[in-house]
Amino acid sequence: MDFEPTAEQKGLVDSTRSLLTAQASLERARDLIDGPAGFDAELWRRGVELGWPALAVPEDDGGLGQRSIDLALVAVELGRSLASTPFIPTVVAADALTRCDSERKAKLLQSICEGALIASWAHAEYGRPWGAAGVTTAARAQDGGYVLDGSKVSVPDADSAQLLIVDAVLDGAPARFLVPTDSAGVRIDRQQTLDITRSYCDVTLADVAVDAAALLARGAAASRSLERTMQLGAVLTCAELVGIGQRLLEMTVTYVKEREQFGRPVGSFQAVKHKCADMRIWVQASTAATYFAALALDSEHHDADRATSIAKAYVSDAINRVAGHALQLHGGIGFTWEHDLHLYMRRARVNSVLCGDARHHRERLCATLEDQFA
Repeated sequence: MDFEPTAEQKGLVDSTRSLLTAQASLERARDLIDGPAGFDAELWRRGVELGWPALAVPEDDGGLGQRSIDLALVAVELGRSLASTPFIPTVVAADALTRCDSERKAKLLQSICEGALIASWAHAEYGRPWGAAGVTTAARAQDGGYVLDGSKVSVPDADSAQLLIVDAVLDGAPARFLVPTDSAGVRIDRQQTLDITRSYCDVTLADVAVDAAALLARGAAASRSLERTMQLGAVLTCAELVGIGQRLLEMTVTYVKEREQFGRPVGSFQAVKHKCADMRIWVQASTAATYFAALALDSEHHDADRATSIAKAYVSDAINRVAGHALQLHGGIGFTWEHDLHLYMRRARVNSVLCGDARHHRERLCATLEDQFA
């Protein structure tokens, strides 16, 4: 695979970084802490103008027709700036819509591309394993439509979204539904999480009635759709972790060059150099694993599921090791509320467990090997 970005991709990265430099300061991220706004609405509006939510939507559906790697490039920049936007949940939901036969697809995708609709994906459940086996939310047919009953946790930006893709069980098989957040019986409560600059919510579905057209997929089609959504969500989460790692490395190198001890910059000490070198290696390896997984998602010649699990298992641990070294090399100042380091560490910790933690993905990889040699 060719990891060299095209001229168009370089332009996408440059324009995204320019916007984030101008609009996504860490002061603005701090303003969101404990505030009613779940994300930076003005930044999201400007991102929509750049085409963020339309990137991977096919041209026939009103999008830009790009690939998963282009989404990953944007996610890296969002991680670098610690931006608070509904980018990942919205583009993951849009991807699921593009791959279904719903009669509402065209209108919903157009609204997403225009920034008029924010969508999210409600999958995880309390105390349940990540994946289809962990879904217990029940759906049943009733009066020509369906009724959903259950609860979801850690749904990103659910309190700002107008539409949720909800994974449920219908007649003993997987099913996916479109559920407007203003439906009767839907309750959304923001969680108190380690990542204080982003909104995660509990979603309770108490006998929520939806019409027949709300069924996005069921059975084998729902299983394939869910697998794709889990892969894309994991890859974009890895991409944001890569951006966090890049920024932590930059912050740390700058600091150890300026901080003096015994009349010398601490960056001149061999032990400090070794830690910075380790950080760089981990960031570069994480970048390679993430880009490969993103390219594999749209390739017929590579195992996307395996590439995704390799990336998530490695990147989740590696970037948190980067964060640990960054904190150690910053010394006492790194522990203070006023310093920005802890904001990056918080998001890195949360991202490492989203879409399956490192242990989950290692177990998936081991199961794959067992099947190969059985």
